[in-house]
Amino acid sequence: MSKPLERYQKLGLKESLPRIHRYPLACKELSLILRGAYKKIPKNLQSLIFQDTLTAFRLLPEMQTRNAVLAAHLLLQSVEAALPKQKKNAAVTEYKNAMVAHKRRTKARQEENGSTQLPQDVLVHIFSFVDMQSLVSVGLVCWLWNIAASENNLWQAQYTTFFGNSDNDAMIKGRQISRLVEDEEGYTLFWREAFKRAYLGSSSKKLKSSRGYCRDCNTIVWLDNMKCSNEHTGLNSENQQIKPVLPSQVVGYLLDDSLSLASSSDSDSDSDGGPFSRLWAYQRPSSKTQ
Repeated sequence: MSKPLERYQKLGLKESLPRIHRYPLACKELSLILRGAYKKIPKNLQSLIFQDTLTAFRLLPEMQTRNAVLAAHLLLQSVEAALPKQKKNAAVTEYKNAMVAHKRRTKARQEENGSTQLPQDVLVHIFSFVDMQSLVSVGLVCWLWNIAASENNLWQAQYTTFFGNSDNDAMIKGRQISRLVEDEEGYTLFWREAFKRAYLGSSSKKLKSSRGYCRDCNTIVWLDNMKCSNEHTGLNSENQQIKPVLPSQVVGYLLDDSLSLASSSDSDSDSDGGPFSRLWAYQRPSSKTQ
């Protein structure tokens, strides 16, 4: 059985943090590890996780998506809950400095772009020609593109494309979702939320996971198109034995090398990870709150 330090290093969190598309999930896994495992692991591993946490905060100014900011804030909450006072103060200071730098860079980019930034209605018109997966992807580019990609009419069109014209029952449920969120939080998520729930409830479709347990590597790995991103000499990629892994399962793997990861059901991948789940985290302010 491998040691916790070896298992943590195989997770590749430090190497993943500089990558924009992996930064949010790496922060989330770090956050869960801090809350669920930090006090149970050896001191040398505690020190390594602390350093990776500081690295995550230092890299935040380089990230251009709202999703990255939310992930860093989630990591901050775990820092405040799990770390001892001295390390917590150091990490909080690092986070505050990173947020100041992030805001300055964001403002500088906006001033630099100036008139080159396309108007919102033009972006929405362009996005109306892309498919669903591309619509999710463009929403990860920057905050302005995310707002455009969250446009209600775009998701109504996607809903119709995937599920046909909504029947009365679906329309009623959709409106109930919209009113509930609008009344309580000041957000409008009607067609996007309706699409998400219908898509997740479809038995013929599965969301792709970003993490999986590779039996050939005997560890949790990053996935590319549901295949292990590591090279396997003499092994056809189609024959890889991969099981999707949730961020919450990483803690169990780190603590006791849990073999349950290798037998986790495919349905585990439905609730987290993957390109489609990222857009659901964003909430677009309704017109009455602007």
